[in-house]
Amino acid sequence: MSPVIRPLRSLANGFGLAWWARVETSAPTVTYWFGPFLTRRGLTNELDSFLEDIHSESPGSVDHVILRTRRGEPLTIEG
Repeated sequence: MSPVIRPLRSLANGFGLAWWARVETSAPTVTYWFGPFLTRRGLTNELDSFLEDIHSESPGSVDHVILRTRRGEPLTIEG
C-alpha cells in the first residue's frame, strides 16, 4: 500500500466520505465494520475475501450493506 493511501483514507473517513461495509451476522449476533476505502470499487474488490472469512465461522446468516460514512472504533460489536 502506498504511504499516501493511509492518510487519505483517514481524511476521507474524518469527512464521512469513506466507503465501509457493515456486515451483520446472526447466531452469533455480531456487527462487523470493514473499511475504510477511498472508492466503492476498492471496497467491493476486497469484500468477498472478508465475507468468506465471516462465512468460515458458520454464522446463522450474513447480511451486508455498503455505506459512505464516517466510522471509528469499535469495528466489531457483539450483541
